[in-house]
Amino acid sequence: MAEVNSERPEDQAALPSLSCPGWSAAAQAEMLNDCEEQFAQLEKLQNEIILCEPDFCENPQEQSVNRLMATEAELKQWMAMEPKLLATNSEVLLHAGKEEMLRLCSELEMIVSCHEAKRDKLRETQKREQKWLEERKQVLTAATDHVERLKMEREKLSEHSVLQDTKVKIQKMKHYQEMLMESLGDVLENHFPLPQDETSANKKKKNIPQNLNEDLISLNEILELLMNKVLETPHDPYVTIDDTFWPPYIEILLRYSIAVRHPENNFKIRLETFC
Repeated sequence: MAEVNSERPEDQAALPSLSCPGWSAAAQAEMLNDCEEQFAQLEKLQNEIILCEPDFCENPQEQSVNRLMATEAELKQWMAMEPKLLATNSEVLLHAGKEEMLRLCSELEMIVSCHEAKRDKLRETQKREQKWLEERKQVLTAATDHVERLKMEREKLSEHSVLQDTKVKIQKMKHYQEMLMESLGDVLENHFPLPQDETSANKKKKNIPQNLNEDLISLNEILELLMNKVLETPHDPYVTIDDTFWPPYIEILLRYSIAVRHPENNFKIRLETFC
């Protein structure tokens, strides 16, 4: 394979005209020579790489392994190599060091700016967290004071006083329940009385059957049966309808959603669940 020259004609023409303002002629000449040597070495290495390039491997995995081995070998070679100065002229080294320091200063200024912005953001976050912590401390203090106050109140109350208060409340509830039941009984007795026997003439005019069951129970008793059934057997709150239940009463309870029928047996009803 023919040797490949990677240096372009315009690059070769540009090398002799290399000019650095403020540099002496000796420094410029040494810098020019160093650049020519580096370009020549780079051209030599490029030609060696092209000549030693292996054939294309169809197996991607094998190709990756080969590249990894080559990279590791190159890394070991660079680690074993001792660094050396690019130039011996102090003026060249001074200018190179100055440019490097200016570049590092610019990068450090950018890093400092980023860290200052991050620091300001962290300070704002710290202020918010500190405010939240103070609020939580106030809530904790208030809750602790409330708990201590409740403990003191509980210690002041003796078991006897608590028992007496409970008994008084129970008596009040029983009395209130009795009043409610009496009021309910009075309302039902006045507005929903039991059917009374009428004269035979009136029955014949109204075409009402004369056989009326004398064992009919009042609407108040029906409601008591339903409520007691719910309290005694909550798993089976249904009451069976028999001849003692007057059908109009049952119809009233169902129509106003006070009671509901059994889904499978129409002769059973229960008290509606009130929430």
